[in-house]
Amino acid sequence: MTHPDHRAEIVTDQSTQPKKSETRAELQPNPWRLEIGDWSALQARAAPIRLEVFVHEQQVPLEEEIDALDAECIHAVAFDAQGCALATGRLLPDGHIGRMAVLKTVRGQGLGSAVLQALMQQARQKGFVEAALSAQTHAQAFYARHGFVPEGAEYLDANIPHVLMRKAL
Repeated sequence: MTHPDHRAEIVTDQSTQPKKSETRAELQPNPWRLEIGDWSALQARAAPIRLEVFVHEQQVPLEEEIDALDAECIHAVAFDAQGCALATGRLLPDGHIGRMAVLKTVRGQGLGSAVLQALMQQARQKGFVEAALSAQTHAQAFYARHGFVPEGAEYLDANIPHVLMRKAL
């Protein structure tokens, strides 16, 4: 695995920005909440999402999915109103965002955007002026909508095509 820390899975537009045709009266508050914390606090909620998305859906070997870097990262987990974990991602100590995963049944509802925004905010608070991530190529448009720009050639990570992307914070 080329970059053991940056796998990202987002397949649909998950922007939390309202459409121009929506009025304030039509907008509903987000039906989820986000938690930011370390691996010891969020592992029990984040790991099952990553296992479902990366190991089961995408056939990434388990030994490549959970790694020692988790203990060094800031993690974000999105929960629904009933407290069920639905999406997750992590910020590495070097400012890379990775392991973005949203459960298949709730994709397209803004959860990926919320997790990504939270991790970018954490990066800003830590003093980073740029965020980088290794996007699965099918998710490149999602990250581009959030201001990430591709850099370099496509490569395989866990036998899945990826591209490095960066964004000034």
